[in-house]
Amino acid sequence: MAPKVLISDKLSDAAVQIFKDRGIDVDFQPDVGKDKEKLAEIIGNYDGLAIRSATKVTEKILANAPNLKVIGRAGIGTDNIDKDAASKKGVIVMNTPFGNMITTAEHAIAMMFAVARQIPEASTSTHAGKWEKSKFMGVELTSKTLGVIGAGNIGGIVCDRALGLKMKVVAYDPFLGEEKAEKMGVEKVELDELLARADFITLHVPFTEQTANILSRENLEKTKKGVRIINCARGGLVDEEAVADLLKSGHIAGAAFDVFAQEPATENPLFDLPNVVCTPHLGAATTEAQENVALQVAEQMSDYLLTGAVSNALNMPSVTAEEAKVMTPWINLAGHLGAFIGQMTDEPIKAINILYDGTVATMNLEALNCGVVAGIMKRANPDVNMVSAPVVAREKGIQISTTNQDKSGVFDGYIKVTVVTEKRERSVAGTVFSDGKPRFIQIKGIQIDAEIGAHMVYTTNEDVPGIIGVLGQTMGENGVNIANFTLGRAEAKGEAIALLYVDEPVPAAVLDKLNTTGKFTQVKSLQFDVA
Repeated sequence: MAPKVLISDKLSDAAVQIFKDRGIDVDFQPDVGKDKEKLAEIIGNYDGLAIRSATKVTEKILANAPNLKVIGRAGIGTDNIDKDAASKKGVIVMNTPFGNMITTAEHAIAMMFAVARQIPEASTSTHAGKWEKSKFMGVELTSKTLGVIGAGNIGGIVCDRALGLKMKVVAYDPFLGEEKAEKMGVEKVELDELLARADFITLHVPFTEQTANILSRENLEKTKKGVRIINCARGGLVDEEAVADLLKSGHIAGAAFDVFAQEPATENPLFDLPNVVCTPHLGAATTEAQENVALQVAEQMSDYLLTGAVSNALNMPSVTAEEAKVMTPWINLAGHLGAFIGQMTDEPIKAINILYDGTVATMNLEALNCGVVAGIMKRANPDVNMVSAPVVAREKGIQISTTNQDKSGVFDGYIKVTVVTEKRERSVAGTVFSDGKPRFIQIKGIQIDAEIGAHMVYTTNEDVPGIIGVLGQTMGENGVNIANFTLGRAEAKGEAIALLYVDEPVPAAVLDKLNTTGKFTQVKSLQFDVA
């Protein structure tokens, strides 16, 4: 059955057509996002939800969406999505950070020109029939110092455009390396130095705990007299009341804001002040940008629903379509290894240690980690998946660590998972053969080569004669067909293990019969999600 996607905000016809052309059943209801009750009523029918900013994806909406797998936001900001609730539900949240980069950067440059030359006020005055030429004395941008807070995708474009205007550019960004800064042609500085040197300051960072109120009253007072502030990023990054006070005192010469702490902004301390340019969150509001993000979100959601490729996800490691082709068997293996340990472990888990060896060590380890953790967590919560599993693990205080190493044995690559509890450590390793099928290759340090089936039985025993006969006879007498049978032992007459791949789940009564023989120290029925 084809995946179903609901588009609850306005998206271009071309974006709708992308879904259709790729075989996805799309329902275009561009006004339903404004009707919370209606959205909650119908959302359960869909695998994907494509939105802009009008739709609010709340915990209540998500609670009514048992089939939802992905939310795609045509744009950058995802403040209208409860990402924590989505993660707990196992729903991927995607945005389109590249579709409106140029548009937003150009708006910041336009706002900088507007506040430098007081263009909006001069235009209003001239429209009113006044000719106040001497009133609107501006400043040049050439040779001025621009302070850029956040030199990522959009900030980087602003830096490039500013250099083209012959400005000096200083950038504060903890993630910007010296080599990258040099290549960009900007000077990397700390925030206090930027505040002291900049003639213009523009912000291009997301709103997080670290960036909230980054231009606080205290920091604004550190700026040089006559500075001009531009915010086209997110409301809440700048203390707007402090900006208003410093404008009135003359310390700040001008401000240009496209975003506000409260939106829609019908009232604000900055309104009606001289040389303050305000626009209603127009950073991405160009025909080109709106089309770009709509097309991108349709492509990204289609890729995920049809191939498992993950792009620009905020709560899941990205996996390209090419990676998905190579990694899918390994992700399946990761899930099986986690599921084995999850089903074998009854006590609370303190830590999960994952070793990647050989070829697999060069793959997308974040995605593989999610597969392992999801497999482990499924026993306690069958609804958990690769998105929600890391959230569940964090909530339980489980420490997750990874190690990757060059090829160390006969296999081109393998994964080994070890869990640590108060009582013990338990490990299992596996690989993927050339046929794409995963195998268990080691359990409890004992070498084994076991095909993985949907229904399996695991036993441990002392290595003595007769074990194979007991297992075969008990299964046969009770109508359980064995598809594959694998044995392994640590040493002669030491501990031994067996893995039986059977056609159907083994009834508890049959497991009890194996236990009553007295020949086994452990008998366990296991289930795996095998396609």
